[in-house]
Amino acid sequence: MKVLKLMTLLFLLPFVLTAQEDSPTLTKIGDSVANFSFEIEKGKTANLSDYKGKLILINLFATWCPPCNEELPQVQKQIWDKYKDHPNFAFFVFGREEGWDKLEPFKKTKGFTFPILPDADRGIFKKFATQSIPRNIIIDMDGKIVYQSIGYSVEEFDKMVKLIETKLKPATAKTR
Repeated sequence: MKVLKLMTLLFLLPFVLTAQEDSPTLTKIGDSVANFSFEIEKGKTANLSDYKGKLILINLFATWCPPCNEELPQVQKQIWDKYKDHPNFAFFVFGREEGWDKLEPFKKTKGFTFPILPDADRGIFKKFATQSIPRNIIIDMDGKIVYQSIGYSVEEFDKMVKLIETKLKPATAKTR
């Protein structure tokens, strides 16, 4: 019986390894995020490390993506409107394979007020994934990934909102 179990495991091992290699997600919770630069506004570059010490939410999307277009209005209402002025919060939406020429009119038409930034060559997207949008990545104050999601569902979105709320809630002093 032990030999049969061992042979089964040895037979399945290549399939498990292949599945892991083909994963559309390149990062995992607990990973440190490598520094990268991005255009924060036309002609002005920022580095992710400029935001160390803040809770960072990165959203990867495309203007043509139906689930992205379902999610972003909720992002505006439930996250950006609530935390945009929080000193320990930073939020960046990157348009995969899209430049300012598409993103600025999209943002204006939709009435979004959060930063929507270009990722025309997928350079930022490739740091996190090989496929599938929308994606959300939360990076804690120490530069570690504490949350990742693929796609959009109300349940998963609510989970992300609760995590942000918990992470940004001020520590309360114990009273006697």
